Amino acid sequence: MTRLKTDDFKNSVANLDAYDSELTNKTGYSLRGVACCAEDVNEVEILPLLRNISVGVVPVTSGKGVIGGFCEALKTIACHIGCRAFVTQTSDLSGLVEAFEKGADIILSADDDRFIAFHAQSRRTVDNATATGKAYAVGLDLMSGGVKGLDVLVIGCGPVGRGAAEKLIALGAQVSVYDIENDISNRLADDLADSFDTKVLTAIKLESALTCHKLIIDASPAQNIIQTRHITPDTYISVPGVPHGLSEEARLKNSNRFLHDPLQLGVATMLAGALTIDTKSVC
Repeated sequence: MTRLKTDDFKNSVANLDAYDSELTNKTGYSLRGVACCAEDVNEVEILPLLRNISVGVVPVTSGKGVIGGFCEALKTIACHIGCRAFVTQTSDLSGLVEAFEKGADIILSADDDRFIAFHAQSRRTVDNATATGKAYAVGLDLMSGGVKGLDVLVIGCGPVGRGAAEKLIALGAQVSVYDIENDISNRLADDLADSFDTKVLTAIKLESALTCHKLIIDASPAQNIIQTRHITPDTYISVPGVPHGLSEEARLKNSNRFLHDPLQLGVATMLAGALTIDTKSVC
């Protein structure tokens, strides 16, 4: 996963009520609602389950170490969507033991390479990259009024881009993928075509792809790749990538049709996905 900095998420997680209000204005759903749509579960039926779930957040010190405020941010998001949550006082393996001893049903933990939620009883695991991709695909679908039958460009063919592309195909979109490395985008297009028995296009030049697509998922870490010339009144952009790829002018021009946060949607979707439930929503 992209290694976040404290400044990337500190302010956005500080006022989740305001975030919920903005998200609802754009998509019609709160953070919990979008996460439930991403996992195809019914929000009304999942709420009692969330209230009975205890989430243990375990700091990991390996690699470059713990990001300041990261674990508390995860706890805040989990509580906001209805769970009980705590951060373990110890870290690494000791923290994992502590989380189990304190009765955590779901454990959240991240190192430099992976960010995982796992359900202690069902042994179900959810990767943040896949969950984030799904959440932003659904966010784009809700924000734009539906992607079914429409062309959508996915920029960045890593795990987040793959998760977004898979969900977009499930939603009925015609997906084109782009990566700065052509071999990577070609491989993803071939994998998706084989897995879903559908045609997935590969964009060769980003400039022309941006010009002819109004629905865009930016799952790359590149900055300033989307400029004001790429924005029309019909452009909707969903950005799981950190940092986002819009120039400041483009972001301002597209502010009401632009979806981006550093943690919230991905974490909420991880938690919804980690639960084992049978009910399905109509999102």
